[in-house]
Amino acid sequence: MPVADRFGTVLLYLFASLPLLLYLVILTTLAPGRPESGDQRLLLDMGVGVAGLIVLGFRARWPVPVTLALILPTAFFFTVTGPALVAFASLATHRRWRQVVPVAVVFWLCTLASTRWQDGWALALVFGAIGAAVLGVLTVVGLYLRGRREWAEAQRAAVVAAQEHRVEQAKLAERLKIAQEMHDVLAHRISLLTMLAGGLAYRKDLGPEEMRETALAIQDNAHQSLNELRAVLGTLRRDGGLEAPQPTLAHLDALFEEVRAAGQRVEVDDTVAGREHLPAQTGRHAYRIVQEALTNARKHAPGSPVRAELGGRPGAGLRIRVSNPAPAGVAAGPGGRLGLVGLAERTRMAGGTLDHGVQDGRFVLDALLPWEA
Repeated sequence: MPVADRFGTVLLYLFASLPLLLYLVILTTLAPGRPESGDQRLLLDMGVGVAGLIVLGFRARWPVPVTLALILPTAFFFTVTGPALVAFASLATHRRWRQVVPVAVVFWLCTLASTRWQDGWALALVFGAIGAAVLGVLTVVGLYLRGRREWAEAQRAAVVAAQEHRVEQAKLAERLKIAQEMHDVLAHRISLLTMLAGGLAYRKDLGPEEMRETALAIQDNAHQSLNELRAVLGTLRRDGGLEAPQPTLAHLDALFEEVRAAGQRVEVDDTVAGREHLPAQTGRHAYRIVQEALTNARKHAPGSPVRAELGGRPGAGLRIRVSNPAPAGVAAGPGGRLGLVGLAERTRMAGGTLDHGVQDGRFVLDALLPWEA
């Protein structure tokens, strides 16, 4: 139990013991010599008070029965009044008014009944007024404290719920990043494998050396697919963000060489100025946009030449334009248009814009990423 709770419990028991301590002073100072009949009643009252202090310890387990068990003897014994008041205050603090008010009425009636040994109605009226005031104050204060505690608990619960919601949103955002990364990596590699395997399946003029080179290219792309997939999935087991793969704009030349080696014809016009000042995150987004654009061209316009144009400078933004002939009547394959959806989301997350559509018989993808000076 915390120190503050132990100190509060000591204070409660000290308050509950005040009538008992008062009787103890009376017994030791005003009753010298041999005990008389009045003194015996005093000892009985004190015994009931001690029993009340013991019973008070069970108020948390059985609040209403314990409170009533302490209230009823107050009609006959004075020392149990302290434990009864403490139990009633605890009841008012932890229970609703429907339970508190009936118990308060019983307490008040017992207070009136305790004056039956006295002559005259004046004392009964005084006791009744004082008892009603004390019980009223205890009831109001207890219900107020209960309301404040419930409000504080509701506030804490709201804070915890909000924090859990933010954590879930962060987890969801990270999952979406990983899913997007997996799509970009696998779509690129699998489309290359499809192109290479299609060449082996349909071209009958390939010599042994060309078939060997194509098979080695398929093997190399398969290995790279596994390595990149393993790297992306590895982020699921780490607390940090995405670490690998992390390509940048500097890796585009290797990407173009890779797709050319697989048979895709790509013409590049790169006029980017000050690329060494390009933020790494923007470069990664640019790489993925170009990679996905080349993948879409292989899926929807296989064998068609692709033109990739890159330009921009700090302060003006980074512009990416990828175009290829748009053959009519070609249906989208599995996952059709999902790549464009992923590109649009990636560009939006980077703070840029993305447009795509058919212009003069060519499918054009035009992206603009922010690049601060």
